[in-house]
Amino acid sequence: MTVDVDFGDDGLVPAVAQDADSGEVLMLAYVSPEALEQTIETGRAHYYSRSRDELWEKGASSGHTQEIREVRVDCDADTLLYLVDQNVGACHTGHRSCFYRTVDGENVGERVYDPDDVYGE
Repeated sequence: MTVDVDFGDDGLVPAVAQDADSGEVLMLAYVSPEALEQTIETGRAHYYSRSRDELWEKGASSGHTQEIREVRVDCDADTLLYLVDQNVGACHTGHRSCFYRTVDGENVGERVYDPDDVYGE
C-alpha cells in the first residue's frame, strides 16, 4: 500500500534526515512531490529550497550526498523521515549535523570538513 503524503497548501512537507546506522539527526529540509519522486527514483536525497525556489539534490555541488536507505512517513502523512548514509557532512558549515550547537551556543558537534575548501566562501 502506498501512503498519500499530505503536501498541504504550500506543496511542501518537512523531511528529517537521520543517519541510518547511528540515529543521529543530520538536518531538516523541505520536500515537494517532485523532490520525493526524485529521491525514490534515484536513491539519493532530494529537497526543495524555499529560498531559491527550486529542487535540489543533497551533495550535488559539495559531493556530500545522502544515499537513501528508507523513506518513512509520520502518522499524519505530513512529515517525512529520510534514513540515510551520509557522505562526509550534512551541514554547509562543515559539521556532520546541522544540529551542532545548543541553544546556549555551546558547540557539541563534529566539524568534518572546511566549507571554504568545498564552497569557496
